[in-house]
Amino acid sequence: MAAELIPAKKLTPAAVHQYQQQNLSNNNTTTTTIQGCNWQGLYPTIRERNSVMFNNELMADVHFVVGPPGGTQRVPGHKYVLAVGSSVFHAMFYGELAEDKDEIRIPDVEPPSFLAMLKYIYCDEIDLCADTVLATLYAAKKYIVPHLARACVNFLETSLSARNACVLLSQSCLFEEPDLTQRCWEVIDAQAELALRSEGFCDIDAQTLESILRRETLNAKEMVVFEAALSWAEAECGRRDLQPTIENKRAVLGKAIFLVRIPAMALDEFADGAAQSGVLTLNETNDIFLWYTAARKPELQFACQPRKGLAPQRCHRFQSCAYRSNQWRYRGRCDSIQFAVDRRIFIAGFGLYGSSCGSAEYSAKIELKRQGVALGVSVIKYFSDGSSSTFPVRFEHPVQIEPDTFYTASVVLDGNELSYFGQEGMTEVQCGKVTFQFQCSSDSTNGTGVQGGQIPELIFYA
Repeated sequence: MAAELIPAKKLTPAAVHQYQQQNLSNNNTTTTTIQGCNWQGLYPTIRERNSVMFNNELMADVHFVVGPPGGTQRVPGHKYVLAVGSSVFHAMFYGELAEDKDEIRIPDVEPPSFLAMLKYIYCDEIDLCADTVLATLYAAKKYIVPHLARACVNFLETSLSARNACVLLSQSCLFEEPDLTQRCWEVIDAQAELALRSEGFCDIDAQTLESILRRETLNAKEMVVFEAALSWAEAECGRRDLQPTIENKRAVLGKAIFLVRIPAMALDEFADGAAQSGVLTLNETNDIFLWYTAARKPELQFACQPRKGLAPQRCHRFQSCAYRSNQWRYRGRCDSIQFAVDRRIFIAGFGLYGSSCGSAEYSAKIELKRQGVALGVSVIKYFSDGSSSTFPVRFEHPVQIEPDTFYTASVVLDGNELSYFGQEGMTEVQCGKVTFQFQCSSDSTNGTGVQGGQIPELIFYA
């Protein structure tokens, strides 16, 4: 397609920018050429003048045909600018083995990601989005643009959650990004059941599947691990154009099935679930039943010991506790506190005080919010023995907490007995490698604040 010419009289920085944005948004070969004017005088810095050349036919001395067959885009380039921004381009255009080609085909990079890389090289601007960041990381790695690659990794770490952690784990290993790999494992370990049930889990490769199933620190019931393995097997059958029969599922799982610690399940979970799934052979099923019940246990190919999981940590914000004849009383009112941390953690629940008048049962509704939006809610009953100890009340799944943002922890207790309460509260608490900061919450209508009251402990994984 012919290049579109911008007349000199219409050329302004805004006009050039508008044309460039149109070129980026249209998946075609239209490019912008500046003709017949002193456009250089419009821009005071070399950075701005280089930016004008981005995706521009003017003075282009090389072209790239980017994308797989049927989805290509022709992109103009300038060898000098590209060589300054990438050692790969430098070797391609000026190295000892440089080839003098006017057109270079790049079928393994998507056009939007290639343009995002060029935008960084030409304009010193990083423009990332969730849909293309992995492909942009691939392009930055391929052409050795390390600062853009680091920005992609930072973007991925910021957007990391149980929903995408398994896919990003697979990609981080492929791209050899150990820091991102470690962040993925932190999320997968702490929120294992959410990660295993995510759609992304079914998209991982077999090697990543085995590394997750082998993981000692997964915080998940073994039945959830087993169900996740079967879901992956069904998806893998689809990728191999196989019918998702029981036999094919077992075949695609291969030896990975033995990484599921089936003997670590409760007997009723095994009997009602795994034993009736059809994936196990009759001999395997019989041997596992004998392993549960017989004094002389058979040898199994399956790992038998339960996973260790993660050890929870506790942040205690009071230096002492007390009780009085008229405190602490509950009438359906809310006790609340705000907190922030300096690194990503996962809140598993709260430690709460119990009765100061002997043993008693409480009903508790605990809630964790960010900017008024509930991230986790749990309603549970717990029994206190009359001591000043704290009693754990947990969410169904640990809640991911991002650094440098205040969250609101709330509890509404219902019980006939007075309870202990905390005193000498601290505004900052160091707990292992995590620093907690506390401040009062406007949601608190029952007297709890930084200096005293309820919610003495935050239970978390780091």
